[in-house]
Amino acid sequence: MLLKEIRAIAGETLVLAPHDRDAERANTSWFGAPPHERMGMSADEVVTAFEETAELLRDQVATMPYHGPATFYVWHDGAAGQLRCSTGSCGHDALPFEAPYRATSDLHAIVTEFLADRAPGVLVWGEPEPVAFRSAGPERPVWVCSLCP
Repeated sequence: MLLKEIRAIAGETLVLAPHDRDAERANTSWFGAPPHERMGMSADEVVTAFEETAELLRDQVATMPYHGPATFYVWHDGAAGQLRCSTGSCGHDALPFEAPYRATSDLHAIVTEFLADRAPGVLVWGEPEPVAFRSAGPERPVWVCSLCP
């Protein structure tokens, strides 16, 4: 199911509006999967689905009247237990995150972290925040892929 949902992104209408970041939020998708589904798939399968989606999005951007930067990006939201992705009219160094992030070309590590999270979004009794499966370091790793030809 997860792989099918990732690939379906390429069939959705892409919004690139550099002066309206709120409109670009329509490009954001999030995916969860129960532990049994996570254990049944490999990181390579998920990475391939995202890479195929990026290629189709690149083709879509090439046919648009838009001329400027376009970036497809993927990250693991450990607090929500989700893989998230979006496309924006920005470069890899200007993604719309409030928290610090680190652009990376290593999608495999992000997907592996998501698949290894066996208790996504779990709350510890008495704690207001979910227990997040987090990678080391203060910056969130974000896989970036330029969609410009």
